[in-house]
Amino acid sequence: MSDLHVIFGTGPVARATLDALVRRDVRVRMVNRSGRFPGGDAPAGVDVLAGDARDEQFARHAAAGASVVYQCLNPEYHEWIEVFPALQNGVLAAAEAHGALLVSMENVYGYGRPDGAPLTEQSPLNAHTRKGLLRNAMAEQLRLAQQEGRVRVATGRASDYYGPGGGMASPMGDLVFPAVLSGGTARLYGSPDRLHSYTFIPDIGEGLAVLGTDPRAVGRIWHLPNDPAPQTSRQMVETAFRLAGTRGRIAGTPTWIFRLLGVRDRTIREVVEMAYEFETDFVVDSTAIATELGVTATPIDEAIERTLASYR
Repeated sequence: MSDLHVIFGTGPVARATLDALVRRDVRVRMVNRSGRFPGGDAPAGVDVLAGDARDEQFARHAAAGASVVYQCLNPEYHEWIEVFPALQNGVLAAAEAHGALLVSMENVYGYGRPDGAPLTEQSPLNAHTRKGLLRNAMAEQLRLAQQEGRVRVATGRASDYYGPGGGMASPMGDLVFPAVLSGGTARLYGSPDRLHSYTFIPDIGEGLAVLGTDPRAVGRIWHLPNDPAPQTSRQMVETAFRLAGTRGRIAGTPTWIFRLLGVRDRTIREVVEMAYEFETDFVVDSTAIATELGVTATPIDEAIERTLASYR
């Protein structure tokens, strides 16, 4: 069995997965459209292959020799419905062709509204949004492929992520940390005073690396590590101000503002249907991966300090 792990994608989650695999002395190849590593040169020994994973022939070529394939591709929000299934088809074809384990990076949209209870891996899939329904259809495709013996799958699901590289894609990203460092106004999605599980990007990478290297993970869906004592968004930003040694304001953003801005911005328009996550407590339980695989979340204070350092 080859020790080559192939990561489709070079975004923040893919790069965090790369870091976790490099710490394990695993040989890694990455795949993206440009063939360039974001921000500079790839780590020594890591190749970045250029191509479109929607081309199944290319995807098979890109995964040649792999024992594990990671699906970390994530199209722009406004391209999800049209592009995402084709990306998964390519990565699935690649894993199937080479007998590789497929580690699938997913989120928790498929569960829909939590209705006051923490979300676990056993929560019903009650998606009510277009993106949630798509996520469930894609997860079902992988389940059937595994059931039919075509491929082995280990799935990691993260809540809204934050951390180094989170950028504008993170609700706790570019609208928050630059403002914290400058003493300005940190802007949050929805109500700042609801509990919300945010998943630290390096913890996502560590979790996916474990799913790709621990045989116990195969055949199951795992929630990637979240702090077992979730905080409100306001509490997390107050912590960020304290650690940064600055003072500023915290402002929530009502859904109607997203609807107004979405008239002209197609990405913001797609955010509107996910606003329910920030209008009530949204807690994602990750007890299973902590107790069974030993992957625990970075404490929130430490994660925020590391995120601040990345923005500095």
